[in-house]
Amino acid sequence: MPIHSMTGYASSQAQLPPDPDSGTAGWRLGLEIRSVNSRFLDLSFKMPDELRAHETALRELVTAQLRRGKVEVRVQLESASASGLALPSPTWLQQLAQAQTQVHAVLPQATPLSVADALRLGQSASPAPADVGTPLVALAREVVQALQAARAREGERLSAMLRERLTQLRELAQRAAPLIPQLVEQQRLRFLERWRDALAQAEAGLPTDAVQERALSEATAFAIRIDVAEELSRLAAHLAEIDDLLAQGGKTEGVGKRLDFLIQELHREANTLGSKSATMELTRISVDMKVLIEQLREQVQNLE
Repeated sequence: MPIHSMTGYASSQAQLPPDPDSGTAGWRLGLEIRSVNSRFLDLSFKMPDELRAHETALRELVTAQLRRGKVEVRVQLESASASGLALPSPTWLQQLAQAQTQVHAVLPQATPLSVADALRLGQSASPAPADVGTPLVALAREVVQALQAARAREGERLSAMLRERLTQLRELAQRAAPLIPQLVEQQRLRFLERWRDALAQAEAGLPTDAVQERALSEATAFAIRIDVAEELSRLAAHLAEIDDLLAQGGKTEGVGKRLDFLIQELHREANTLGSKSATMELTRISVDMKVLIEQLREQVQNLE
């Protein structure tokens, strides 16, 4: 099952057949869905008032397919002959003539209908919302499927980009690993130098207990500062877990949120690596890692 982006767009139209009984000309339904990233599923509907009765059915259809994203559903209903002349059916004209006869029976002074009046009334006729429900839901189902396909394509593109950044992070970690012995040696020499200073002060008459306390303090600081191998190990574990989530794709519930959490952990390790760095090379590696991790964060926020 592919991983989905929260960004996508899809639209389609459906032709409604004319209704010979009511004299309604053919009408066209248009439906489009836009979605962008959001922490939760945020739905909004823009549709004619006569179709609001079908909003619940559309909402259920969309929520059954989408988990996260700011989603806008726009529905349009317009005459299929809006660009030309709408010709009322003979049945509808007969009904209109009967209505005019009944009106004149009560209001004999009423102005007779003209041809323009008949055409205008014919164009303003609209199908009842109940007649639109079935084709509207069918059209919505088609558009949601197209939206999911678009989100899947975008998700695959984002996944490829994420994997590329993960490869670059692993390369940086491999460059950092050989620097650890060099870092340990530098810290060891610094510790020995400070230890000699402590011994010199002891010979000058400082208490033995004070010398020992300073030596232990230096040794503790030394052990903490050189422990960057642990950060590299955790970073490798996070990268492996991200790989697994990308491979599982949509099978994992809330994959986008899980990836966002792991990106935060990657950033934490890169920060610690930089703070413990005692060489310019390791500092540059830490900075490069944080740049890549920030790029990961921006892309992961688009995943569902």
